[in-house]
Amino acid sequence: MIWIYAAVGLGVAGMAVLGVLTARVLMAARGLGRELDRARKRIEPAQARLRAEIGNRPSEG
Repeated sequence: MIWIYAAVGLGVAGMAVLGVLTARVLMAARGLGRELDRARKRIEPAQARLRAEIGNRPSEG
């Protein structure tokens, strides 16, 4: 009977570890999303200038 309690306890402990790791992954993904948004906002002006420069080139042919 003690083996059943031990197995259940280990199962619950394993699920708790998985829950903590899942929370950490979700927080890291949220932080990465914020960092990507910041980078996109920083790159946007240069990207717009480059697109305008490419759009103003005379066509070849």
